[in-house]
Amino acid sequence: MCGIAGQVGRSARTVQENYQAFGAMQKTLARRGPDQRGIYCSGRAALLHTRLCVIDPENGTQPMQLHWHGETYVMVYNGELYNTPELRAALQSCGHEFAGRSDTEVLLHAYAQWGGACVERCNGIFAFAVWAVQQGVLFLARDRCGVKPLFYAQRQGGLLFGSELKTLLAHPAVEPKIDANGLAQIMLLGPGRVPGSGVFCGVRELLPGQCAEFDANTGHLSLRRYWYLTDHEHPDDFAATVRRLRELLLDAIHRQLVADVPVASLLSGGLDSSILASVADAAFVKAGKTLHTFSVGYKDNKRYFHATKFQPGADAPFIRLMNESLQATHHWVTLDTPQLVQALYRAVDARDLPGMADVDASLLEFCRCIKPHATVALSGECADEIFGGYPWYRDPAVREKYGFPWAQSTAYRASFLRPGVLGGIDPAAFVDAHYQRALAETSARAGLSPLEHRMRQMTNLNFYWFMQTLLERKDRMSMYSGLEVRVPFCDYRIAEYMYAVPWQFKDYNGQEKGLLREAVRGILPESVRTRRKSPYPKTWNPAYLQAVARELQRVIADPAAPILQIVQRDALQRLISAGADNPVPWYGQLMTTPQTIAWFLQLNYWLKTYRVELV
Repeated sequence: MCGIAGQVGRSARTVQENYQAFGAMQKTLARRGPDQRGIYCSGRAALLHTRLCVIDPENGTQPMQLHWHGETYVMVYNGELYNTPELRAALQSCGHEFAGRSDTEVLLHAYAQWGGACVERCNGIFAFAVWAVQQGVLFLARDRCGVKPLFYAQRQGGLLFGSELKTLLAHPAVEPKIDANGLAQIMLLGPGRVPGSGVFCGVRELLPGQCAEFDANTGHLSLRRYWYLTDHEHPDDFAATVRRLRELLLDAIHRQLVADVPVASLLSGGLDSSILASVADAAFVKAGKTLHTFSVGYKDNKRYFHATKFQPGADAPFIRLMNESLQATHHWVTLDTPQLVQALYRAVDARDLPGMADVDASLLEFCRCIKPHATVALSGECADEIFGGYPWYRDPAVREKYGFPWAQSTAYRASFLRPGVLGGIDPAAFVDAHYQRALAETSARAGLSPLEHRMRQMTNLNFYWFMQTLLERKDRMSMYSGLEVRVPFCDYRIAEYMYAVPWQFKDYNGQEKGLLREAVRGILPESVRTRRKSPYPKTWNPAYLQAVARELQRVIADPAAPILQIVQRDALQRLISAGADNPVPWYGQLMTTPQTIAWFLQLNYWLKTYRVELV
């Protein structure tokens, strides 16, 4: 993976006047691309790149240029294409010749040949920009599932873009200002945010499956959705569905093992990561190589763990069982409370926004420990959204409850706010409007039963809201250490196929992700294949709650603490005093009391460090 950024202006003078800013913008991307740096600055355009070398280090340097049929194309690209061989063959039949093996070169030729329609031929995770010099047009695109980020802002009559928010904020034309709408997103929806919003004033993000053209001659920006989840008649019976899913899944995993650098696999002992590790291990053994797998745990978790409805069992026994079934080399990473607390702040530096508290911080530290051993890692992210694994898919009472299923705490969140801080925004109406819009955008064909219609809504809500929050977390926390994390379950072909699969298939045998379990029969040990779902592991050590409570107490003792511009001190004091007895989760089962306190620490740090101005 890499980092990309740039500016296109209506005149060369605009770019020349901002030349000093480009170094600062590129510097913000150094962690995403620690191996190489490049810059193209000519005429009305500046394109910046930092590279993490994964395939063809010698021939994949960027920005990359191509002269084709009288036009000069300049591209910066962040991502991986998983159908590079097929694209290269198609382009060669059109007369294209290639100097190397990189997917970057293939993608650039694909744009030269097919223009913006090239994105519909690409299978991968990507965000890229192509500047057509003679035409004076900049093309931007983002992958279908939103795995790779791309932010932009229209300023000075031109367009700025970058892989991360901090990259845009490094330009003098983009100030860290938040209006009432942005603050409402932070306080009422965070760590989620409205699709397409960059939270800061005037900053946007390309949606998953969206592309854009900016005409520097006219200053006009046009946006186009080239892909979204669309309902259709499911063509297969159950047996055929199982076979097709297995084919798609195995193909996706094998395609994502391709790299010229070490590839590892995350292993939690759950269904999703165990599938990836098992398939990857078999491929490595066949190739005469050894896979490395990684698991994260927490000091004293064995001592303090207790089963709950959402986390019915510890991971360690299943991880050990998987280790016995694989020929891989396994690495245990154990995190302790002081490490987690300090990492809360680095996680904000990585995400540029308050995030998922210790869920972010632990992944940040986990990835830091993986990086010395591997440059690429496979992760089981997105399976629950696509296959219906979460409790809110399966519990009828929760499924039918109005509102975002992971955010049923609007009144509780609003109780922390200082009066008038959101201006005229009513918290309940604000959240409701976004929920209704998401429902209205759901594709559901006529004649569906109420259950099937609701399952389309649930899939759409999860895919474009909850999953995006998790993908953002995965990208920022991993890329902070220059680690590329691939998510095979997020292959768009799987999402596309699964969208219309009947719920009775997905819930086969009355078990979460029952269809997926059936499709991988014979790949995993049976006790792992049939194991109940368990979420991303977090610390159970009471010392963590005590530590973040002390830290927040210290913060609010300072009358000048930025958080007190927004939040009432008394409300924070009540949160601290309630401790483990507070019954209201901040963001589903992932963020209960310790994480809520930690989230407020992140909020204060973000306001202070990013010098956020409320307007």
